[in-house]
Amino acid sequence: MKEKSSIISHSLNANTKHIGGLIGSSVALLASEIASNTKKPLILVNSSATHASIITSEVKYFYSKKNSVSHFRDRETLPYDNFSPHQSIISERLSVLHKLNYIKNGILIISESSLLQRLPPINYTIINTINLTLEKKINRNNFIENLLTIGYIRAPQVLDYGDFSIRGSLIDIFPMGSNQPIRIDFFDDEIESIRYFDVDTQISALNINSTDILPANEIQLDKETIKNFRHYYRKFFEGDPIKSKLYKNICNGIADGGIEYYLPLFFNNTSSIIDYFPNDAIVLLPSHFKSVIHRAWDVIKERYDTCNHNQEKPILKPNQAFFKPQKVLEKLEEFKIIEYNSNKIKQNTNSFNVSTKTTPAIKIQAQHKNASKGLQDFLSRNNGKILFVAESKTNRKNIVNFINELGYKIYATDSWQEFLSSRKKLLVSIAPIEDSVILEKGKYSIISEKQLFGEKLQQKKYKLKKILDPEIIIRQLNDLEINSPIVHIEHGIGLYKGLIMLANQKHKGEYLHLEYFGGDKLYVPVHALNLISRYSSSSENIVVNRLGSNQWKRIKRTAIQKIRDTAAELLDTYSRRAARKGHSFKWKNSDYQSFKHSCPFEETEDQINTIDEILDDLASEEPMDRIVCGDVGFGKTEAALRAALVVVLSGKQVCLLVPTTLLAQQHGQTFSNRFSDWPINIEVLSRFQSKKETEKIVSGIRKGLIDIVIGTHKLLHHTNDFFDIGLIIIDEEHRFGVRQKEAIKSLRNSIDILTLTATPIPRTLNMALGGIREISLITTPPSERIAIKTFVSEWDDIMIREACLREIQRGGQVYFIHNRVKSIKKIEETLKNLIPEAIIAVAHGQMPERDLEKIMFDFYHQKSNILVCTTIIESGIDIPTANTIIINRADKLGLGQLHQLRGRVGRSYLQAYAYLITPSKSVMTKDAIKRLEVIDSLEDLGSGFILATHDLEIRGAGELLGEKQSGQIQEIGFSLYIELLNRAVDSIKNGKALNLDKPLYYGVDINTHIIALLPEEYISDVHLRLTLYKRISNTKDRKELKNIKIELIDRFGILPNTAKNLFQITIIKQNAEQLNIQKIRTTTSGGYIRFNNNTEVDSLIITQLIKKENDTFSMRSENQLEFKLDLSKNKFFFQFFTNLFDILNGKKKL
Repeated sequence: MKEKSSIISHSLNANTKHIGGLIGSSVALLASEIASNTKKPLILVNSSATHASIITSEVKYFYSKKNSVSHFRDRETLPYDNFSPHQSIISERLSVLHKLNYIKNGILIISESSLLQRLPPINYTIINTINLTLEKKINRNNFIENLLTIGYIRAPQVLDYGDFSIRGSLIDIFPMGSNQPIRIDFFDDEIESIRYFDVDTQISALNINSTDILPANEIQLDKETIKNFRHYYRKFFEGDPIKSKLYKNICNGIADGGIEYYLPLFFNNTSSIIDYFPNDAIVLLPSHFKSVIHRAWDVIKERYDTCNHNQEKPILKPNQAFFKPQKVLEKLEEFKIIEYNSNKIKQNTNSFNVSTKTTPAIKIQAQHKNASKGLQDFLSRNNGKILFVAESKTNRKNIVNFINELGYKIYATDSWQEFLSSRKKLLVSIAPIEDSVILEKGKYSIISEKQLFGEKLQQKKYKLKKILDPEIIIRQLNDLEINSPIVHIEHGIGLYKGLIMLANQKHKGEYLHLEYFGGDKLYVPVHALNLISRYSSSSENIVVNRLGSNQWKRIKRTAIQKIRDTAAELLDTYSRRAARKGHSFKWKNSDYQSFKHSCPFEETEDQINTIDEILDDLASEEPMDRIVCGDVGFGKTEAALRAALVVVLSGKQVCLLVPTTLLAQQHGQTFSNRFSDWPINIEVLSRFQSKKETEKIVSGIRKGLIDIVIGTHKLLHHTNDFFDIGLIIIDEEHRFGVRQKEAIKSLRNSIDILTLTATPIPRTLNMALGGIREISLITTPPSERIAIKTFVSEWDDIMIREACLREIQRGGQVYFIHNRVKSIKKIEETLKNLIPEAIIAVAHGQMPERDLEKIMFDFYHQKSNILVCTTIIESGIDIPTANTIIINRADKLGLGQLHQLRGRVGRSYLQAYAYLITPSKSVMTKDAIKRLEVIDSLEDLGSGFILATHDLEIRGAGELLGEKQSGQIQEIGFSLYIELLNRAVDSIKNGKALNLDKPLYYGVDINTHIIALLPEEYISDVHLRLTLYKRISNTKDRKELKNIKIELIDRFGILPNTAKNLFQITIIKQNAEQLNIQKIRTTTSGGYIRFNNNTEVDSLIITQLIKKENDTFSMRSENQLEFKLDLSKNKFFFQFFTNLFDILNGKKKL
């Protein structure tokens, strides 16, 4: 068994049953060596789901056959939970179960708790998988029927695992077990192509020859399984099944959450994951395996006692829903088992210890004189080979530069195998290895990046969503519903009634149907949707305008006048600021890199972009005024820390303003921890300080002895006391009052300002979108954060007890928000009776400050597990173990508040839950219902910015520059308001006057006899069609238009003729806009073009054209060119306009 690849397993023999001394990454290395040398499948059982994920990454690095490493993920739900696993987890589990049917070698990593779970029979995925290959003949209708049978859901657009959609010859599917969705193109019943596509852009990518469509769930609801369920339900549960909601749902083909814990009812027999193991598999078990699996069994029994109280949803007994530990141990006895231990064990014929030891202290001490002394000592004493491991290419490059600077030559390597075969002594590789280890008495050493630069949490790389553009968020029409208000720039506010097809003898086309006052109808051609914007206002009673009246013109004129005043006022503040020269900060890159490496989290792509934008602002001479908008916990604080560092390194002071004392304390802790190795003085100024302490801090600020001061609005009184202030950071801006905001505003002229917020207030949003302040969005969730599950419900004792116990049982904590101090004690008593197992604490703002702080910090240290409190936690301390929030009377809170509160949970990789408790709809206001609908619909991570735009619709934008503006926004709608504000800002910036009488729209009004539309049979979903019409209409040039055309062909198949016409008409429109043409009208026998007074067309060209082709062209009036000719054929029609525009713009000579 001894081979060159045996670094630590060379003592292994056929009798080996125990191996000791396995520390750091040596467990992963041992597993890969055994699998490589025996050529047998290896099952590595791990003690926890979290560690199993880390060790999987390590095994993939050490093992030469990376594609043969699988991780059977835990469900990540509690036993008997009411929730099913996340779709991505189900996908990975099914993929592994399917592979296990065919595995000959390779490595499977599994957590101990998964061994107790009951799974479908081992042939389940084989008999329910659909195999597709190129040129295979398959009946499409049968194929669609089969997809539904194996649990796939038909959707307008494929966005998640288990979705499929049909568009003509194309079928899109997101198969379980696949990293990307696939697009299948049929020619009749033959598969012509299979290709992957991107979920975000919906555009195709790589072509493939074949694929497997695995079942969509571990249980599929077909006739056979539902029949089994009925039979076994009656067998296992007493009473009338018709009274059970679960029974009725399953019989109707509806899968309830937590259906996995009823799996034995759907099959005549179930399997353990052990039954899936190949017969010749070797199983690596941790030495404490028996005690851990019995502990897991005790948790299952406790959960059974807790959850077995709902007669509508009875639960199976532990031995029915799971395998007993004894049964698991019996099944494992059929395999070759090797136990591994991190401690040294007694050696004999069937056991040995691996030669490993931990590395000495080699961490770079950035602020010490000889920062790398420990590392240099280690390198000089070590005679073996050393492999440094980095998380990324950038970090690998930094390590190479760092080691080179110490006078050592280090080389990059791509794999463990390459490292072993290399003759070089020092190498560096990209690998996800957590802990350093020295192997074989120093012959080989693995040094992790963490060991060199300090702690960095291991995180799974998620495919990042495209960064959201603020303009696009506001202008999209895809959330329109029937009767939604819409603004037409020329006719005012009407109600959206859908897309409608209109036809007469001369013309057929699709139109946006709007209804105005008195039932008057307006039909807007789909190629003119750039005239349309979504109406956003705070008013419950929307006043639609009367068509043909002067009402809208008056409203618009008044609004433009007010907007101009607003724009001038905004620009005055910012032009004074821009005129003053700011400070250009300079810093040593090596210091910055050292601080960056000490960041305990891996940055997301848009967090990196945001930090880069801030650093660029600080380096420039213009004063910074940037707003960073990112959901709670998405990394805004790290951006602030980096900004603070470079300002202090440049010799200036930083002031951090926060809305609450508690948040000041937490930021003080965060900043102190991150700057602990740096000679930077940090102080917190709040009500907690005595008068003497405050005076000492203020004195330090004046003398320049304090570098960073963190405080509440109290700090605003001391902004003039700073020795040399360089940066003000404002956290949770929306929580400050008007007076504080005015005080901050007065500082803006000369000091760099960085604002952090999750939901930007309307005033801030307007200024950012008006191009006056810079905005950075962090919309990507960090690490493995999963979107928070949100439920809106009336008070229900059982649901509240379940929610609290689910969290407490998994070692977590619960926030219970009750925003009335008067009745908060009554709520505490109710919860004590409802959940006697819980330790409940109460916190509210009327408590003495120090009592409140003690309760909050006790909760942080898990001395209580339910905190009944007011919205005081909205800007409170971060508690990663709190992953459930229950908000009582959620209807009384604003949208921004609800979003902030919901963001208090979901700070870890666990599924978080938010319960919004409300009274019945009949006693809620329309605004409250609207707010709850919005927050319930926007479960996506990173939706804070989208919520802010919705907030403007619901409560208006009264904070813009006082209440005077809210009336204008209400009358013309937020989207149009923003567009007009942008125009006003631009015109004043460019020194142009804003002509109030001039029409707002400078585009061309075009109406032709050509049928130009996206047919319903080509794109059936109305919302999708509407969005595409809007996108086509808004294109500025041919390149944009071509990209949309390519996307349509890719997503929906070959363009029908009417769709081709739509693109051609849009090209005519673009050409006409460039020439400042006002109107185009055509019939089959001719038409006319009307020019604006300031048209770009040379009158001499028109004169020459009429002279040369007087049979075709003539001037009807001073600015109207008429033409008479046969335009009945589409091809000739488009050719005619192409030639005409080439002549009019001077490209083609007459």
